[in-house]
Amino acid sequence: MMGPDPKGSAGLSDLETPIPMGPEYGEAMAGEHAAHQDFHEREAHEQTVENLRLLWANHRFLGRVTGAGLLLTTLIALLIPNRYQSVARLMPPDSQSGSGGLAMAAAALTGGAGTGGLGGMAGDLLGLKNTSDLLVGVLNSRTVKDKVIQKLDLRKVYGVRRMEDAREHLTSRTDILVDRKSQIITIDVTDRSPRRAAAIAQVYVEELNRTVAEVSMSSARRERIFLEGRLQAVNEDLEAAEREFSQFASKNSAIDIHEQGKAMVDAAATLQGELIAARSELEGLRQLYADSNVRVRSVQARVAELENQLKKVGGKDDSTSFGKAAQSDSLYPSIRKLPLLGVPYADLYRKVKVQEAVLETLTQQYELAKMQEAKEIPTVKVLDPPNLPEKKSFPPRRLFILLGTMLALSCGVTWVLGRKVWDQSDPTSPGKLLAQEVFDTVKAAMTRASRNGSRVRALSRNSGGLAGPPDVEKEVGK
Repeated sequence: MMGPDPKGSAGLSDLETPIPMGPEYGEAMAGEHAAHQDFHEREAHEQTVENLRLLWANHRFLGRVTGAGLLLTTLIALLIPNRYQSVARLMPPDSQSGSGGLAMAAAALTGGAGTGGLGGMAGDLLGLKNTSDLLVGVLNSRTVKDKVIQKLDLRKVYGVRRMEDAREHLTSRTDILVDRKSQIITIDVTDRSPRRAAAIAQVYVEELNRTVAEVSMSSARRERIFLEGRLQAVNEDLEAAEREFSQFASKNSAIDIHEQGKAMVDAAATLQGELIAARSELEGLRQLYADSNVRVRSVQARVAELENQLKKVGGKDDSTSFGKAAQSDSLYPSIRKLPLLGVPYADLYRKVKVQEAVLETLTQQYELAKMQEAKEIPTVKVLDPPNLPEKKSFPPRRLFILLGTMLALSCGVTWVLGRKVWDQSDPTSPGKLLAQEVFDTVKAAMTRASRNGSRVRALSRNSGGLAGPPDVEKEVGK
């Protein structure tokens, strides 16, 4: 059994030093740590006092920098144009009156075919879970924005030619938000003119109602459109029937066949009775007087007149066509022609009456459809109309001036402290040498450019703007 190596033990004892342990060592370490901490605190306090003393020594420079920042910020704040904000708040339509129409509007806006189910599916696919989301989509649509731009001529206001640029300007100045709890829609318009801001918000509200009314395809709207077409067609048919009836009545002197027939029969009976009485009187006079007697001749003339009138009223047997009525000397058709005129007259009269009845019925249905459409079309309720702003919303000039002044003061403090750090750095440092070289080069270039510019301006003033002598030109060239 071998003993321990004395060399190895000696080497181990030389490399390893015993670590003192015990309460005395802990107290010594704590005291040393406290001393270091006190030293660092005193050093930091002295550094702070030194920096404050340095800042106070440069208080004039800091004051000039702060004053310049104040003046510059004030000038910039005054040059920024005022902006005014007009706000309008809308309530969504009632669910009972506007759900069907808005569903159809969703289908129309998303390319749907026109059923409520398709409109609902389109709204679900787009995240339009309620009417407020749909109305916000309508307000943000290109159609509404183009109408607003055209009505207020905003391309001229914004100084652009293309509609896309004007639309971008309008979008950047308009915020449309929805309160998820109350579903109230807020239209926030900002513009340099308070009246124009209120006008833009008002046109948004008007175009929203108009667009929703145009794209909604409710059943009453479809019925109203159908009735409009039918009314137009029936009006044309009625005008044609009345024109044909009037031409027939004027050509054949047929005002009212029924009343005319009754009047003609009464007139014929009266004439027939007078003719019989005149013939009886003529026979009695012939028994007393000769045919050359004045009284006989007078009664004969009256009998002839009555017979002529009776023939006119009764008509001739050879007239079998009512077309010849216009060639007769009588102002009214004869009794024999009345039956021939009765059939076409009745047909034309019945056609006119039928068209009038249809027109009256369609007109009533059309008015009812318009009333029903007005009930079904969702109309937006204006909770707060667009206000005319009296106070600007931008810019906050006091805040700008305060921030600009603080920024200028911060830059001045940074410059003073940075200058101190620069002066205390090692002059032989490569970074400082490189920065010094760059600064000297730039400063020399700026000095040379300023000197050349001053020399050229002086020469131009001396020469009055004309070409100088050769020696002056050489000097300028140098």
